[in-house]
Amino acid sequence: MTDSPKRPRDPNQLAKLIVDIATGDEPDTAGQPKDAAAQAMGKKGGQARAATMSPERRAEIARKAAAKRWSKPVQS
Repeated sequence: MTDSPKRPRDPNQLAKLIVDIATGDEPDTAGQPKDAAAQAMGKKGGQARAATMSPERRAEIARKAAAKRWSKPVQS
């Protein structure tokens, strides 16, 4: 999980958090490096998933991703 505090929804509290980070009262955790062990395990997991997946399943996932990329954006 993350060590940084959750961003407040209230605009006044968010403004105070931004000022605290800017003045050094609150530590800014955005620039902290990721754990090297976690990065290594993440890379290993992707390779293991690809090795066990059938070509049909890979094609199915690719088709689904392409359809999502090329579909119309949701109007909100």
